[in-house]
Amino acid sequence: MLLGPLVIYGLVAAAFQYVDPGGKKDINNPVVWIIIIGIFTPIAIGLMIFGWYAWKGDYDRIPHSSAELEEDPTRRK
Repeated sequence: MLLGPLVIYGLVAAAFQYVDPGGKKDINNPVVWIIIIGIFTPIAIGLMIFGWYAWKGDYDRIPHSSAELEEDPTRRK
């Protein structure tokens, strides 16, 4: 759960460090950083959500068939 915000912070910090209007390399182009941050931010948020549910214990018992869903008394409705 803590890795998601750190990754987002690291990407934004690197973008501020490397973006240079006078630079000639691709890493200096802000469009590349916008694309990278735009792609990895939802992935990091999804991993944070997955980590939250795993920490709460929602994945401790995973049913192997839909019949087990009907039998599970702890299932949320």
